Amino acid sequence: MKKRFAVVDTALCVACGCCVKVCPRQAITVPKGIFAEVARAQCVGCGLCAKACPASVIEIMQEETP
Repeated sequence: MKKRFAVVDTALCVACGCCVKVCPRQAITVPKGIFAEVARAQCVGCGLCAKACPASVIEIMQEETP
């Protein structure tokens, strides 16, 4: 099974924190209030953050397997 995870477009993120509030795994932080960062090891790719993002800058990706 391929691992799914969230990816934030840091250039467009407005650091509102909506994704942090909905993440069930506490995998997202907004360090220094600049942009959201996802801890890939904690993220399960549920997509709640992408749905909650008002700027639509979070995408759910699937790990590539060689």
